[in-house]
Amino acid sequence: MYQPHRTLTWRVWGGAHPTEEAETCFLKAIEVARKQQAKSLELRAVTSLSRLWQRQGKKDEARQMLAEIYGWFTEGFDTKDLQEAKALLEELS
Repeated sequence: MYQPHRTLTWRVWGGAHPTEEAETCFLKAIEVARKQQAKSLELRAVTSLSRLWQRQGKKDEARQMLAEIYGWFTEGFDTKDLQEAKALLEELS
């Protein structure tokens, strides 16, 4: 499983274009999670990417992508990941 959080710290602080590298890592993690049908991991990666996009002023894109994955879930709304996603969706609205 591709785990962006393990490599992201090094890439962000060691690269010339940290924001672009972070975005690339998150997009790769989303792609892998989708291929593996790992919705929880996809949610985490999308939430992280949405936070990045929020800081870049891409609120509409962030909200759309996050709302799509958040809407897939039908249970587990008491989990930290879904609570964080919901809070971020509210910030993006």
